Amino acid sequence: MIFSVKKTTIVVVAVVLVLCVACGCILSTDTFATVYTNSSMRKVPVYGVDCGEEKLVALTFDAAWGADKTLKILEILEKYDVKATFFLVGFWLDKYPEETKAIADSGCEIGNHSKNHLEMSKLSAENIKEELAYVSDKVEELTGKKPLYFRPPFGDYDNELIETAEEMGLQTIQWSVDSLDWKGLSATEITARVTKNVKNGSIVLFHNNSDNILEALPLVLANLINRGYKPVAMSELVYKDGYYIDNNGIQHKDE
Repeated sequence: MIFSVKKTTIVVVAVVLVLCVACGCILSTDTFATVYTNSSMRKVPVYGVDCGEEKLVALTFDAAWGADKTLKILEILEKYDVKATFFLVGFWLDKYPEETKAIADSGCEIGNHSKNHLEMSKLSAENIKEELAYVSDKVEELTGKKPLYFRPPFGDYDNELIETAEEMGLQTIQWSVDSLDWKGLSATEITARVTKNVKNGSIVLFHNNSDNILEALPLVLANLINRGYKPVAMSELVYKDGYYIDNNGIQHKDE
C-alpha cells in the first residue's frame, strides 16, 4: 500500500510538473535570469538627477518652430544670471543661424533635437545617425562647439536610438517637469505647474516660442531663486561618468 501511494504521488507530481512547464508556470532560475536580463537591457534617458541636497534645476527650451521670442528669453536669463540649454532642430538651425549664434554667445548650451523632428524610434540606425549628425555638424559650424546632449522629439525613444546617440557622443535627455507652455497656458498657470513640481535635480521643459513664455519665465525664475534653487544648464547638473540610471530615469552617482 505504501509503495502504491508513493508511486501514485510521483505520477501525479510528474503530470503537474509537465502541465506547469507547458503553461509556463514554472519560474526556473533561467526564467528569472531572462526577466532580469531583459530589464537590465532596457535603456532609459536621463529624466532627472539625484543631486542630494544641492538645489539644482536644469532649464531647457526646445526650438523647432519660430524664433520671435528667443533673444528676449536670452535677455531674461541674463538678467537673472541664469544659463539654460536650448535643444535645436535642424530646420530651425537652417532658418535661424543668427539666433543660434546668439544662444551660444550668451553662454547657454545648445543640444541636439534631430534634423527633422521625427518619431526616431521608427528610423533605422543609419537614418538616426543622419538626423543627429546633421544637427551636431551644423551647430559646430555656427558656434565652434558640438552638442553634448540629445533630446528625442516627442520624447519618443528606444534602445537603438539611445545607443546610437551614445556612439555619437550624445547623452539622451528627457525632462521631469513639463511646463505645458505649448498648450497656450497663461503665465500664471505655467509658473504654478513648474514651481509646484520642481525639486532638486529636476529638468524643466519649456519651448522657445510658446505663447506666454516671456511673461512666465521671469515669474518662474524669481520663484525658484527665492526658494534657494539654482537654475543651471545641463552640464552643471548631469553626471558625465561614474553613474547609473534607475528605472525612473533618475541619474545617480556611483557609490
